Formats: sequence, structure tokens, C-alpha cells
Amino acid sequence: MTQVLTVSCKLKVSQSQAAKLDATLEAFGQALNWVNQNTPEKVANAVKLQSLCYREIRARFGLSSNLAQQVCRRLAGARKVAQQKNRPVKTFKGGFATYDARIFSFREKDWTVSLTTVEGRERFELAIGRYQRERLAGSNPKSATLVKRKDGSYSIQICVEAEPSPPQRTGRVLGVDLGRTDIAHTSEGDNWNGQQLNRVRDHYSKLRAVLQRKASKGTRSSRRRCRELLQRLSGKERRFQAWVNHRISKAIVSRAKATNSAIALEDLTGIRERVNQQPRSKAERRRANSWAFYQLRQFLEYKARAAGVSLILVPPAYTSQTCHKCLHIHPDPAQSYRSGKSFKCGHCGWEGDADLNGANVIALLGAAVNQPRGSGLFCSLVGQSRLRATESPLRTA
Repeated sequence: MTQVLTVSCKLKVSQSQAAKLDATLEAFGQALNWVNQNTPEKVANAVKLQSLCYREIRARFGLSSNLAQQVCRRLAGARKVAQQKNRPVKTFKGGFATYDARIFSFREKDWTVSLTTVEGRERFELAIGRYQRERLAGSNPKSATLVKRKDGSYSIQICVEAEPSPPQRTGRVLGVDLGRTDIAHTSEGDNWNGQQLNRVRDHYSKLRAVLQRKASKGTRSSRRRCRELLQRLSGKERRFQAWVNHRISKAIVSRAKATNSAIALEDLTGIRERVNQQPRSKAERRRANSWAFYQLRQFLEYKARAAGVSLILVPPAYTSQTCHKCLHIHPDPAQSYRSGKSFKCGHCGWEGDADLNGANVIALLGAAVNQPRGSGLFCSLVGQSRLRATESPLRTA
């Protein structure tokens, strides 16, 4: 299966070229909003949109034939996503334009790209480093997105198709337990504490509350300034969270590849809905709802695929309550086997870190999935522990 990676490259742009790019981006954004406002909202097919307004786009905004088609494709994609989420398409802010192979090309010999603008074709030199050169070397990209940054610079986000390495066959599995106290804890004992991330999120939450109060009062200019600061803070917090998840996922995949192991993760789909049903404080609800576990899973998935490492999803039920040594779930509610970060088995007496225990249980479940024919004993033991759990009065997930 082909993997598509996006490589962001900064463009070296002269003053005359900048004027042409600005005109192209402005026309593309205006065309998107015009088509969105002047076509039926239910039309989410690019061909139908093109038949309705292709000639009008070219006449009104001066876009080339292919850029006009890109407007229809971009809006069609946005409407399909909006229909899935049951909401209308909002106004496009602009500052971007999408390209395909007919209006974009990459040349490796001098590391340049050619783009169609409203005033003809222009060639731009890429200001890139070793990482981008390694990703682009030997590739033949077919699509890209031109973006203008807030600082006035321009970048091209090039979509590179690559054949990932075939998954390595292995009997070893690296279990990863995801959480909020420890963002990730592996079955080998490596862990990434979430205290710094929680401090940053709490800081931004308090700062947002202060700015939101100020945005509702004061002069018109002060309210506008507060709204601008709120938007900037949102971007900083989001980028910090992504940086943390990139760092963790890279370390986990590197370790799995070095030890010739597969990676096993819990499938936490729907956990927010389940947890939000429990009575909690406002702060706890905010921290749980801002937990970016799915982003970390996505980063692990594409990094593992590129590295040729298998990724296995296992059901999360009872992984934090099962002892990885004896696979026992204690049926007696009077005997507490989990308290915060501590775990003590009431059956075999094993005692240690609760997240480490959970990661080892996940690794065992991943091994059962990875080697279904060679894990009959383990599958039997897990089945017995699942049965005891369903019969037990402790039936919390």
C-alpha cells in the first residue's frame, strides 16, 4: 500500500514573484468563497460543481483552467467532510492554493518547483535542509499545496508517494500503555511523564480565561487584540502538543525497529464519551477532553508503516486490572489491586508500577494477535480471565 507523506519546503521568492503569488492566493480564496455561496450546499461532487461554475470562475477571478478545477475539487472535499460532521462549510480564510501535476512540477537537479500563477508559470528555488532532500530525492510528486505564512513567507507542501518497507516478521511485541499521568509507558519500562504537558495546558487554560473576560469588555481595539491573542495561543498549544507526540512516537518506533518488535496499542475509540459520563470536576473534564491520544496513535501508525514495523490494536477492557504475571483479575472487591500508579495482584502477589503492568498485558494481547497459531495457551488463559471479569461484580472498563 502506497504511503503519502507531506514535505513542507520554504520557497525563495523575489519581490516580483511575491506579487504574483499573492494575486494567485487571493483569487483562489475568493473563488472558493464565491462558489460556496453561489452553489447549492448539498452539491459535493467536483464534476457537478465544475459544470455549474467553471466558466464563471475563470471569467471572474482570472484563474487558469486547472486552478479553476482545483477550486471545485477543494470545495467538494470540504463539503463532504462537513456533511459527515453534520455542519455547513464555513468561509475559507484564504492564503492557500492546491496544485496537481498539470500546474506543479518538481525538479531535483536544481531543487526547484514550477507553479502556475494568474500571470503565468514561475519557477522557485527551495530553501530546504537534509530531511526534505532525503524525502524528495528520487520522487515524482503529483500534488502540492502553496501556503503563505503569517510572517509573510511562502512554503510549498509537497505530497510524496512512497512504498513503505514491508512489515518485519517477529515474535516480539512492544506493549504501549497510553494515559494522562504517563503519556506513554512501554513494556520495557520506558515512559514519558505528562506533568510538563499538563502544566502547559493548565497555563494556557488560565490565560484563555483571562483574555476571554477582557475580550467581553473594554474598547473595540482591546477586544480585537484579545481575540488575536486567543487565536495565537491556540496555535502555540496545539504545536506544543504535536511536538510532544512526535517525539514520543519517534522514540517508540525507533526502539521497536531496533529490537525487531511489533507495537501493540489499546484501541481507545470512544473513551471520552465513556469517561464523561462519570461525575468529575470541570478541570478534570477539560484535561480528559484535551488528551491527544488519537494524534499520538496516528503518528505511531504512519511512522511505524514507514519503518516497516507492525502496529497492533488490542481491546482496552481490563488491561489495567489484569496481572501480567498470572493473568488474574481478582473477583473480590474488598481487595484493592490498583491504586493510582501502584498495582498489587491479590492472586500471585506481584507488586509494581500500574502502567508498566498494563503495558505488559497489552504486549501479551498483541502477541496473541500477532501469533494466533502459536499462542493457544495464552489465548486460553486470557479467555479465562475475561470470563472471570464478566462474572465478577467489578465490571468497570
